[in-house]
Amino acid sequence: MDGTTTTGPRGPFRAVLFDKDGTLIDFQKTWGPVNRRAAHMAAADDPDLAARLMRVGGLDPDTLLTEADSLLAAANTLEIAAAWVAAGSPIEHGELTRALDALYTGNAGAAVPVTDVAALFARLKARGLSVGIASSDSEGAIRALAAHLGFAADLDFVAGYDSGHGVKPGGGMVEGFCRAVGVAPAETVVVGDNLHDIEMGRAAGAGAVIGVLTGTGTAEGLSAHADLCLPGIHALEAWLDGVGAGADGIAAVTASPAAP
Repeated sequence: MDGTTTTGPRGPFRAVLFDKDGTLIDFQKTWGPVNRRAAHMAAADDPDLAARLMRVGGLDPDTLLTEADSLLAAANTLEIAAAWVAAGSPIEHGELTRALDALYTGNAGAAVPVTDVAALFARLKARGLSVGIASSDSEGAIRALAAHLGFAADLDFVAGYDSGHGVKPGGGMVEGFCRAVGVAPAETVVVGDNLHDIEMGRAAGAGAVIGVLTGTGTAEGLSAHADLCLPGIHALEAWLDGVGAGADGIAAVTASPAAP
């Protein structure tokens, strides 16, 4: 691929693969209400069971905040449905999985982006970088969000849990992205908000793995495993330009305020 490259920990970099929820969109603002609806649906509107399913998923029924690396923060719909059936949902696993996928795909209009994602993706493409998304959500939900937020034209690759590249924290989605756009894993930056994303990047041998704080992950938890931790994807370009390179730069970027 022709275009500008950026040197980082193992660069030069030619591609960026983003997680979706908590990375492109604010996790707590977007997913708390919809996962409450999901739990009530899975509980057949039994309020006590719905509260129990929320807790199993890592969602506080009162605050609607989701715990870092919990089921609802990191798992795919097959895994969520299996856990909820095991916890008492009267709905059959396959039926519940399909219902959750439909609910989550239909939630694109309620998504709260962390920044102007379309403008960011356009600028990354202008640098000559390939851009992709790897999510534990379905491929349909990713594409619905891309259409809603207007960045589909600048998206080179999409992988959901149902796209045939395996699931997080395995490295298959990264490897599929690299094959699709013709880059090596060492030339790829992986960006995500929880440990599943970090582990996915590591499993594939990504050149840099970056944590962001717009999801459920914490600076302490992510920084222990990622190459660096940014307040959000709005700070990615400064790092690509070299502002965030090195321990001092990482600390400075992490401390900067998030974009509105």
